[in-house]
Amino acid sequence: GAEALLAERKKIGVIPVGSAAATSAFGLQAKYIIHTVGPYWQDGKHGEIQALRSCYAKSLALAKDLNCESIAFPLIAAGSYRFPKDIAITAAASVIYDFLMENDMTVYLVVFDRRSFDISSEMFKDVRAYIDEAYVTDKKEKARASNSSVLIREVERERRRRLMQARDHVAGAPVNGPVPPASLEEQLKKASGTFQEYLLELIIESGMKNSDVYHGANISKQHFSKIMSNKDYHPTKNTACALAIALHLDIAKTEALLEKAGLALSDSSRFDLAVDYFIRNRMYNIVEDNIILDENDLELLGTQ
Repeated sequence: GAEALLAERKKIGVIPVGSAAATSAFGLQAKYIIHTVGPYWQDGKHGEIQALRSCYAKSLALAKDLNCESIAFPLIAAGSYRFPKDIAITAAASVIYDFLMENDMTVYLVVFDRRSFDISSEMFKDVRAYIDEAYVTDKKEKARASNSSVLIREVERERRRRLMQARDHVAGAPVNGPVPPASLEEQLKKASGTFQEYLLELIIESGMKNSDVYHGANISKQHFSKIMSNKDYHPTKNTACALAIALHLDIAKTEALLEKAGLALSDSSRFDLAVDYFIRNRMYNIVEDNIILDENDLELLGTQ
């Protein structure tokens, strides 16, 4: 419907930079096309970033007014308008995240020609370096241990020691660990609380609304309701990690939450290492985190 679209577009007239207007989608598999005009990049000192943020904000507001359930954006201004792609992504992710914290809508950010798309920001490089370094170190430890049962036991003992320290930090117990139980019966009595119960405790502690949590975790309202209504709910690691990011947990509470589900972050998993990096560096914007995960060919958080 290109000709009909052009005719309707002409009726709108000039759209100022940073503003948005809507037309019918004509022959496309959508209800509307939202038109917005991005800024041309000069040097970042002429209001370009604010104008770009306005493109996303006003487009999202218009989509909401039109009762849209979803919207797909290209990376606005990152082509012929020469906006640096890392800055363009950061602006898009920030506005989209803020919008989703208050609204229910599925938002896609579409990046074309991935092979030529290179994220150059130092933050992304740091994440990749952190994953690679920890992953390689873990592989070297395993390689050294492979020929010695003694070394295998030492590596596993160190892993258990680190996990115990994290657990004790959350519980307020001494760093050297609790006194061993006198019997199996005593040990089993120590089991307290489910994943759902601990999650509820963390939500109350955070002061967040439920909508803040499921938006911040990139999971649906229906999925979140399922979690909160089932005391015996067992999440995937992906969902548990997404909830930890949404709740702005530190690494100790993240590991405690995972433990409630019988899970743990592993140095053998690049996805786990990325989540570990996000938590330790307080990177709680799940849109930005998912862009980084995508750039490292890892699964996205909270997509179930």
